[in-house]
Amino acid sequence: MRADARKNRDHLLAVAGTAVTEQGVDVSLRDIARRADVGLATLLRHFPTREALLDALLRTSFDELTAKAGEFETASSPEDALISWLRDCVAWTTEYRGVTVLMAAAIEDTESALHASCVTLRAAGARLLTRAQAAGIARGDIDGADLFALVAMLAWVGDQPSLAPRADRLFEVVASAILTSAGSSHAEGEHRPQTRN
Repeated sequence: MRADARKNRDHLLAVAGTAVTEQGVDVSLRDIARRADVGLATLLRHFPTREALLDALLRTSFDELTAKAGEFETASSPEDALISWLRDCVAWTTEYRGVTVLMAAAIEDTESALHASCVTLRAAGARLLTRAQAAGIARGDIDGADLFALVAMLAWVGDQPSLAPRADRLFEVVASAILTSAGSSHAEGEHRPQTRN
């Protein structure tokens, strides 16, 4: 790719990232083109479909989260690795409104541009979960698909204005449900429920 074409592509991705953060994954491609001060045809030359644009935009984040799983796996205890990765995933999915719906659909659709990235991300989480299960500190009746679904659920909570203030506490509740009591500060109730309004 020529330097000027790459510069234009990077500019479009930067503008798209801001637009998706503000308006969610359903933001109009025409609006993104307008914000980037280019014609819709120019945007479509680089990204022929919305999914192609989102794949390019999100793949870097998917890759970073996958890489983080590997770092946590080698540098942290099984419990800390699993919970830290889970927290990072939830924080990232909350940043882009509606991305969890997109991910849930893409992981089941082998034709989706996002399919491979989502499968790789789910596998990274599954490895951390399996490691924690082998250490006896995570319940054995859940798998990587369940963990992926829990990320989507927690992100959805954080995306709802009326529920967002409870997101951190509910994260701890879910973390405690994933972990067994053996050696787990989460499961031992380190974060006690707050008084409901």
